[in-house]
Amino acid sequence: MATHASSNDYHPGDMDIHEQVYTWTMFKRFSKWASLVLGVGVLFLVLWFCTHTGFIGSALTAVVLLAIGIAVLRERKGAAH
Repeated sequence: MATHASSNDYHPGDMDIHEQVYTWTMFKRFSKWASLVLGVGVLFLVLWFCTHTGFIGSALTAVVLLAIGIAVLRERKGAAH
């Protein structure tokens, strides 16, 4: 016997995915900024403890990397995705 389609059947393209899109967008943003923070932290610690750069040199290098990272990673208004 053939079964009849009910209103609960899945129909491709009919589902509202706004929340999934928002969640994915926020995950990408968090991942991007968390990667920058981790990279700056690792650079700072490696330069401070594994070289003769010292605290001030390590901090200045980390701040420069942070500034460059913020300039590159920030969202631009009107940018096409």
